[in-house]
Amino acid sequence: MGEATDKMKAAGNKLAGNVKEAVGKATDNERLEAEGKAQQVKGTGQDVAGSVKGAFGDKV
Repeated sequence: MGEATDKMKAAGNKLAGNVKEAVGKATDNERLEAEGKAQQVKGTGQDVAGSVKGAFGDKV
């Protein structure tokens, strides 16, 4: 995957994670809230991976 692909997937995971977390809080569903937080962390990791690939010209 290239930098742009990683960053798009990261944005999607961060957004989905935010929604899950908000719904979990609103419905007092701790599991859904935790899943949302985990998905946001996954998105952050993908974002970092995309940045690293961009810095090294997709050779990572």
